[in-house]
Amino acid sequence: MKRFRFWLLALGLVVSTGGCSHLGLGSDSPVLDRIRSTGELRVAMTGDYPPLSILDRNDQMIGMEADLATALAATLGVKLELVRMPFKDLVAAVEDGDVDVAMAGITMTPERNMRIAFAGPYFVSGKAVLTRSESLARASGPSVLDRPSVKLVALAGTTSEGYVKNAVPTANLITTATYDEAIAMVVGGTADAMVADYPVCAVALLRNPGAGLMTVVSPFTFEPIGIALSADDMLFVNLVQNYLTSLEGTGLLDQLREKWFSDPAWVLDLP
Repeated sequence: MKRFRFWLLALGLVVSTGGCSHLGLGSDSPVLDRIRSTGELRVAMTGDYPPLSILDRNDQMIGMEADLATALAATLGVKLELVRMPFKDLVAAVEDGDVDVAMAGITMTPERNMRIAFAGPYFVSGKAVLTRSESLARASGPSVLDRPSVKLVALAGTTSEGYVKNAVPTANLITTATYDEAIAMVVGGTADAMVADYPVCAVALLRNPGAGLMTVVSPFTFEPIGIALSADDMLFVNLVQNYLTSLEGTGLLDQLREKWFSDPAWVLDLP
């Protein structure tokens, strides 16, 4: 993506302070001091939540968050180390200083914000539907789904299952063990729609061209996704927030959203 590389270079010239040799000097910034001393930025992500992060056929991490991490490391003038770990371990890893940053579709909830700081959001997710019905895809809220005649499918044990039970209790709910099963039900017509997080629906569209699938324009819920950072280093938090503001201002965030949520080219790199 040549334009992405151009903006990355421009961003480095605008935001960078000349690399970590100039960061944290004379300041109370333990994270920046650690990054400066090691010459490395450690970013944790799960690698199992496309299009934010996923392993390609060469076991290399790709996705919108991998691009964001690459740009941040370039802005700081250091090497990037991507650390793959389960979602449940991310907050503790940031708290304990095992990583400098976590990007993994982490919703900026009050509960998490009591433990860690956030920069962002860089993406807004929420509950959405995957469907072949134009009327359901045009829905601006869940009320249109709340009818006994509507057959919905959701992944068992997820917040999407709970959302259907609470927000559309009269709908006919079916649960599956995998997203592939749920998507197949929608494609085959045995379910009217799958309820899932917006990124799941967006990827299903890209991976199933020609299946007549659609999703909502705007998610039914508001779930801001942010970069998780140590609450003990407000200087680093401020730097990362300014970095995101610069990405937004230069148009890079819009380019990344388009690249990963609308352009199916990256799907060809998957196993």
